[in-house]
Amino acid sequence: MHLIPALRLTLTLSLLAPALSLHAQAKPASHAGLAALHSVEGISEYRLPNGLQVLLAPDPSKPSTTVNMTYRVGSKHENYGETGMAHLLEHLIFKGSPRHPNPWAEFSRRGLNANGTTDLDRTNYFASFAAEPENLRWYLAWQADAMVNSLIARRDLDTEMTVVRNEMEIGENKPDNILFERTLAAMYQWHHYGKSVIGARVDVENVDIPRLQAFYRRYYQPDNATLIISGRFEPRQTLAWVQQSFGAIPAPKRQLPKFYTVDPAQDGERAVTVRRSGGVASLNVGYHVPAGPAPDYAAIELLKGVLSTPPAGRLHQRLVAEKKLAGNVSAFSMPLAEPGFLLLGAELQAGASASDLQDETLRVLEQELSSQPISTAELERARTRWLNHWEQQFADAEQVGLALSESVAQGDWRLFFQLRDRVKNLGLADLQRVAESYLRPANRTLARYIPTEQAQRAPAPALVQASQQLQDFKPGPAAPMVPPFEATPAEIHRLSQTDRLPGGLRLTLLPKPTRGGALQNMLSLQMGDAQSLQGQAAVAELAAALLDKGTQTLDRQALRDRMDALKIELQISASAERLNLAWSTRRPHAEAALALIAQMLRQPRFSADSLEEVRAQALGQLQAQRDDPEALAGNALNLVFDGGAAWPRGDARHARSFAEMEADLRAVTLAQVQDFQRRFYGAAQAQFAAVGDFDAPSLRQAAAQALGDWQAAQPYAPLSQPLRPLAGAESQLLTPDKQNAVFNARLALPVNEAHADYVALSLVNQILGGSSDSRLWKRVREREGLSYSVWSYLSWSEQDLNSSWHLGALFAPQNKAKVEQAFKQELELALSQGFSARELREAQQAMLSERRLARAQDPLLAATLAHNLFMGRDALRSKAVDEAIAKLSLEQLNSALRRYLKPDDFQRVWVGDFK
Repeated sequence: MHLIPALRLTLTLSLLAPALSLHAQAKPASHAGLAALHSVEGISEYRLPNGLQVLLAPDPSKPSTTVNMTYRVGSKHENYGETGMAHLLEHLIFKGSPRHPNPWAEFSRRGLNANGTTDLDRTNYFASFAAEPENLRWYLAWQADAMVNSLIARRDLDTEMTVVRNEMEIGENKPDNILFERTLAAMYQWHHYGKSVIGARVDVENVDIPRLQAFYRRYYQPDNATLIISGRFEPRQTLAWVQQSFGAIPAPKRQLPKFYTVDPAQDGERAVTVRRSGGVASLNVGYHVPAGPAPDYAAIELLKGVLSTPPAGRLHQRLVAEKKLAGNVSAFSMPLAEPGFLLLGAELQAGASASDLQDETLRVLEQELSSQPISTAELERARTRWLNHWEQQFADAEQVGLALSESVAQGDWRLFFQLRDRVKNLGLADLQRVAESYLRPANRTLARYIPTEQAQRAPAPALVQASQQLQDFKPGPAAPMVPPFEATPAEIHRLSQTDRLPGGLRLTLLPKPTRGGALQNMLSLQMGDAQSLQGQAAVAELAAALLDKGTQTLDRQALRDRMDALKIELQISASAERLNLAWSTRRPHAEAALALIAQMLRQPRFSADSLEEVRAQALGQLQAQRDDPEALAGNALNLVFDGGAAWPRGDARHARSFAEMEADLRAVTLAQVQDFQRRFYGAAQAQFAAVGDFDAPSLRQAAAQALGDWQAAQPYAPLSQPLRPLAGAESQLLTPDKQNAVFNARLALPVNEAHADYVALSLVNQILGGSSDSRLWKRVREREGLSYSVWSYLSWSEQDLNSSWHLGALFAPQNKAKVEQAFKQELELALSQGFSARELREAQQAMLSERRLARAQDPLLAATLAHNLFMGRDALRSKAVDEAIAKLSLEQLNSALRRYLKPDDFQRVWVGDFK
């Protein structure tokens, strides 16, 4: 995949890299053939004689390992006619070498969660897997082989070309992605940051293979690469494997080209307009800002929070809460190696004026930031939230490796820590100065051109040497190592403390050491029955969306500040009958965080203004789905299975059309939301799980105090949803002007999670289309290059014998016939010939590895433990499933395949611009 940041998505912390100067801690221990260089806060740097940089970030508490290979080459390094070349190489690396002709299949067999991304300054390849030395050794050997022996062959380029075009078309379907690309293109006159990472279609389609191979040989060399290994591994043995795999690669003799292009200071407002069908009207405002290593870049990071974070963010407060002009606002920037950009976005609320939205946005950014300076409270609020995100990322071994990739791309991995220090030490005067220097009209790119009588210039962009910035950097102490935890079902069961409180709440507590004292929590509330939930679907959705908007004693900002103080990161999801709250925090705040979550649930504020805000956001999201092929296909199948023919309008199980969803959202009143919380919220039928670093007796007592006596007025009974036989059928929906199409198919299955065929069906799906070594993947994507994304998955019912099998793919509309033929032939071939013993062995190995990796993810583990409580089982269920996977015979596999796979019984829908 190529990385195109979306304006309406919160900036991921993997992009929050830094800027610095350096005094290192004590050097790491040397290893034969590897020079030990810097060590900063538990991360050690080594270098091979051939120039390869190696970073080790060991974390024994993490039962998984993550390896990230970063090449300092991205779209900015492409010359005339070469746009998209860096991203195209990312695809072709996975096409293999003479020694590894099919990397995806080998990843799947070993249970590796692998991928790659291309960005402006770098390309990276990474994999996470359950901590197994042999997998680590093999993956290092593959990375070394891929560095110098990848085929980059014409035949692979030809088959992959359609996949890359399909990826382009997926981006072309998203209006916010197109607006993002057009904004950067207008902002940059000469620098290649203004070019799309995926490249121009004409360059990609006409790429010259010798030129692409030369690009590969120039940049895929050890002196242009950084190998980052994080999580659980043995450092000395790992360094020996690094030496063994990479040490034989000679130091390159070529000299890398030097890049020196920097755009001059912008000399007036620039404008761009995009006209496309579908989507929601929106506005972007872009400003040039300093490079990531520059001292002033830290202010840009905090400025984003001051402007956009609800509820006190200035743009949110003015455009969303007060003026009702926008459904939501966003702020996005990346710490880049060279002068970058800050983008502010807003989605127009239905019925609002686009010109009013533009005027108010510019008034906040370019006038009121000067006339009403940033306050200390705004600075500290933004700083606290930013540092909480940084700490959360640094505590996760998988995220650390990916985050360091971004700092490497800027010029030095230690920038990751210096940005944190600069954020900690940023003063109010500097934040105000940076805001006024860069957020001015002459430095602006907007949706239309607006002339100005008196031009003002932002500070001239300048290159920054990371080595100079690091001269005075003093890293903090390394985090103490924590003892290892073996995430086996037996160990999870042994350490889990399961209980039921007198009021009915069931809980499982799994205390274990974690880096940074982190813990993950899951609270799941079951609500109502078929009769009481009649007509409550939209009410339940909006009630859940309002929970983080304040309590009876804490207004919205006070609640947000309290959550930040307790280092809470909260995710809320809801259906008519179930409410899930997942949150992370740290050991010192475990009990207080649970008490605050309980306060949000038991004493929500539910104000009229907040209801209108979340309603507008939900309507905006709904409008965006109405012409999105993927959303249309999914909704069409839902209507077939659970629409009016299955359940009457208003029933909680009824699948609603987009029109019904809109009508329901518009009809919800504040009184209904308040009544829903009083009637349906309670802990008697709830499950709570906690995984991580905490004191179990104290947390149990906190749960008893906060939730033990909480009863819902309405009793709970599961919503039965028996299987409804349907004859297979096919339909087609047209989406004009959409360059990407989707195929979705769904088959009802008379099984559930506890069924005897659960394991056999899971392995059937794995082989057919559930992995990157599956038959559908190899046929549709690898061999014929028809789709960027092809899938098969099973959606398991918890209790009813009514699960479903889903198949599908994304593709260019003109390839519909080929996609249809590929699916038909592969299903027929599977039924006629069955699967082989080799396929079974490899699928068993892959699935067991994937399950081990899943148990190593604490958020997933907490969710699983809570689900086990609901299902009345314990962690040993996972052990039984593992054993059943390992023992399944080929006869059982093929018997399940032929018993359940009925191609003619699938409900099939095609959505696209099929002219």
